[in-house]
Amino acid sequence: MSPYSDLLARVPVDEHSGTIDAVDTRWWEYGDEKTSVDLVLVHGFRGDHHGLEPLIAGLGPRVRAVIPDLPGFGASSCFETEATIQAYAQWLVAFCARVAPGAAVLGHSFGSIVVAAARGRGLVSPHTILINPIAANALQGPRGLMTRLAVGYYKFAAWLPERLGYALLKNKAIVRVMSVTMAKTTDRQLRRWIHHEHDTYFSVFDGRRAVLEAFQASVTHDVSEFADALTGPTLMIVAEKDDITPLAKQFELAQRLPRAQVSVINHVGHLVHYETPLEATDAIRTFLSLPDRFS
Repeated sequence: MSPYSDLLARVPVDEHSGTIDAVDTRWWEYGDEKTSVDLVLVHGFRGDHHGLEPLIAGLGPRVRAVIPDLPGFGASSCFETEATIQAYAQWLVAFCARVAPGAAVLGHSFGSIVVAAARGRGLVSPHTILINPIAANALQGPRGLMTRLAVGYYKFAAWLPERLGYALLKNKAIVRVMSVTMAKTTDRQLRRWIHHEHDTYFSVFDGRRAVLEAFQASVTHDVSEFADALTGPTLMIVAEKDDITPLAKQFELAQRLPRAQVSVINHVGHLVHYETPLEATDAIRTFLSLPDRFS
């Protein structure tokens, strides 16, 4: 059971679907329907909306938030054309304009690149929040070797016949290795739940092409590429033990952003949204002047 289930149960939720930029898109709206949307949250590579629900639990019922499944993942269909970072950015611009005009926007991991690229394509948002942003090329991070092995894994899955390639992408042992590598908590119950989340949702995607093209987009781009577009207030929530982008690179990115704030969470890695969501949402509420979760 989720350690955040009691808090999440207090938050109303409604499921929606529609066509956004020619993509059959599914999204979930949380919180008080009587208010405008405060925040749009964008999940990372191979995730879906479930992975960011611990942040919803931390924000509480008085904050209205929206989480879409990215094209090709969860319950959303893949792009008809190639899933480039430009395609994701254009889709997010269209999604926010239709569902949550004027809301703040948050991206985790690969979602941070999508958000930054969307800002570069004209996304109108008063505030930007980046959790575990990919601030530099993932191949050059502290786990660069692991990233290169991942590149080989996805290329091999693309080379194999479709049935075998699809099976390799969903291989439970490989998914577990990824989960074990990213989790830093020493809490056994929390680790078991994180592994269960990855086992359940990490392989829910709309075909092999969707995941292979999204991976290619995730390793060939990073947030620094779109730094010039992040001129407004930006909160970077970064982790002391992030295996993908080290702290030094996060601060290098922050120095390029004229209105950036950096919140460092210690003793955690790339899974801030799973391991320390309440600490993250405390920083988010302060940044956006949102109500306390218990008020």
